[in-house]
Amino acid sequence: MTDWDDTTHVSRPPHEAAPRSNEERAYIVVLAGSNVGEMYKISDQDIVLGRGAGADIRLVDEGISRFHCRIRAKVDHLVVEDLQSRNGTFLNGQRIDLRQLEDGDKIQIGRTTVLKFSFHDQIEESFQRKMFDSALRDGLTRAYNKRFFLDRLHSEVRFALRHQSPLGLLLLDIDHFKRVNDQWGHLAGDRVLGEFAGLIMESVRDEDVFARYGGEEFAVLSRLISAGDCARFAERLRRSVEQLKAEYDGTIIPITVSIGVASVPVLRVQTANDLLRAADRALYQAKQAGRNRVVSCRPDMLEDLPGTATLMAGEATTDTSRAK
Repeated sequence: MTDWDDTTHVSRPPHEAAPRSNEERAYIVVLAGSNVGEMYKISDQDIVLGRGAGADIRLVDEGISRFHCRIRAKVDHLVVEDLQSRNGTFLNGQRIDLRQLEDGDKIQIGRTTVLKFSFHDQIEESFQRKMFDSALRDGLTRAYNKRFFLDRLHSEVRFALRHQSPLGLLLLDIDHFKRVNDQWGHLAGDRVLGEFAGLIMESVRDEDVFARYGGEEFAVLSRLISAGDCARFAERLRRSVEQLKAEYDGTIIPITVSIGVASVPVLRVQTANDLLRAADRALYQAKQAGRNRVVSCRPDMLEDLPGTATLMAGEATTDTSRAK
């Protein structure tokens, strides 16, 4: 896997940009947009930003072109260059074709994505990571928090529907987690949650979004993955959790997980809430069928769910069913 920092998605290219001093390095931080909080260290090679799969930094925004702009390293400075994007690249509010970057510059691409170019030494970098970390991640598991997940879910679903690209959503619920707390105590439960989250984070792709959705419920959002591959991915996660040896105070605590899968375009959903309800329905079925299994949502599975008979038409629905 790519070498990512575990707090703010800091990628580490093999060659870093020439610093202003021996201790400072150039970074781009996403200040606004669906990728908010991500922080990238700039290399001394060209870095292309865009929504395309081939972009070095992939950003999801309706107004971003597949290859929108690039950052180029010169001998003693860096420049940002627009790649004939549809909606343009803006530096500090002005549309540009090619412009040298200065510390603190704001780059806007697409409708909502704003990037900040800056130099940081090691202390400033650490502080920046912690700031974003506290705002975007769950304190116990280090997974993204629910608010960040829901923001990304809405952005990713809009993008997938607009561009007819595949998108998969997994909802994972640790089976009988209450028993863990009752039998071994809440500290043991926290240890299990941490071990579980660590395992999933090691298993997902760099571009996936892994979040804590509830107490013992988590979500994985995967772009550009077919329904079949998404189901196989979920099954690999299930088997890995089944083999997990979570230990607390010298005791091995076995756990299993139930997973509900929903995929676009297999389900002709219209909103993020539709996709979330579909994954929740599949999770419900997995738990009803005995737990420790993966169920992928099919359109016919939604017909008998109260309020979801018209889900495929995209009408508002309310899902109040859940088996724990």
